[in-house]
Amino acid sequence: MLTPMLVGFGTGLSLIVAIGAQNAFVLRQGILRQHVLPVVLICGLTDALLETLGVAGIGFIVERAPVVLEVIRWVGVAFLIWYAWGAARRAMKPEAMTVDASGAGGAGQPAAGSLKKTVLACLAITYLNPHVYLDTMVLMGSVGNAQGDPARWWFALGGALASIIWFFVLGYGARLLTRFFATPRSWQILDWIIVVVMLVIAARLAFDTAL
Repeated sequence: MLTPMLVGFGTGLSLIVAIGAQNAFVLRQGILRQHVLPVVLICGLTDALLETLGVAGIGFIVERAPVVLEVIRWVGVAFLIWYAWGAARRAMKPEAMTVDASGAGGAGQPAAGSLKKTVLACLAITYLNPHVYLDTMVLMGSVGNAQGDPARWWFALGGALASIIWFFVLGYGARLLTRFFATPRSWQILDWIIVVVMLVIAARLAFDTAL
């Protein structure tokens, strides 16, 4: 059953590797080396859970719940705009955003957000985007169910592994960029990129009539 698992792995990667709000959040936490494990676990395990539910046939409920997706959509828009504003405020004060390349902390290093705030932000970015449900439960579920039994479960396993591996690589691999982000200017660039990503995704959610 290696083939359906590889198909699931490749399909899963194709949906999550693109730059998005979730990846931008994980990348920033990884560079800062702050609460990386809970962040990557939330992102990876959530994708794995939703993909499994989709393969189990729950995806059809999402397709038939436009009101729920509409509420999630507008709450997500509001949250992304709020998060973009926070990143813009950080970018306008780059002198407060240097980071010790050793990861040991020190003067000028960004203040660590509390675990609670980080987890809540991660949960919001993960669950307040209706495309998450459409990509995992509906799309992955549809492709997975087309494999038939028992191949669909191997497909689901491949998709789950892709999500978990990707977020761990992104979260913990980001520390390789720490030396580059040892200057205020680098943090300023990253935060402006985050602003653009969040606002673009918010705009897509707000004007996407296909949801």
